Amino acid sequence: MVTFYGKYPARIDDKGRIVLPAAIRKDMPAGGDMRFVIKKSIYDSCLEMYPYEAWDQESAEIRKKLDFFNHDHVLFWREYMRDVDRVEPDSKLGRISISRELLDAIGITKDVVFFGVGQKLEVWAKDAFESSRLSNDSYISIARSLSAK
Repeated sequence: MVTFYGKYPARIDDKGRIVLPAAIRKDMPAGGDMRFVIKKSIYDSCLEMYPYEAWDQESAEIRKKLDFFNHDHVLFWREYMRDVDRVEPDSKLGRISISRELLDAIGITKDVVFFGVGQKLEVWAKDAFESSRLSNDSYISIARSLSAK
């Protein structure tokens, strides 16, 4: 399973494509599956970008928690799957095309940040990423609450 770390800036070109940073492409298995699944984050103004294998595992875990005879669960699953894109970097430059609908949902116009958070990448508008940083006091408070468990 691929693990992503780090912050990688990128830009959208005039045709609405983004070059997946070379460091991210190098993390993918050589000759392996380069497909990704992208969806809007539930909690943040960013996109979540999963390698296909990681997406299959995560979505299977979520499905296990749902009862499809429960209408609320059906509605949740439908919303969870709404606006999911599949992308694959082109072999020449590693460009991907994310739907304009998803880009607009998080306010990406030109500058993009790919941020590795383990099994997935987050895709942010640069300004939103910079303003999403927790204050040091909030970070410490959360760390303390986690250590108390």
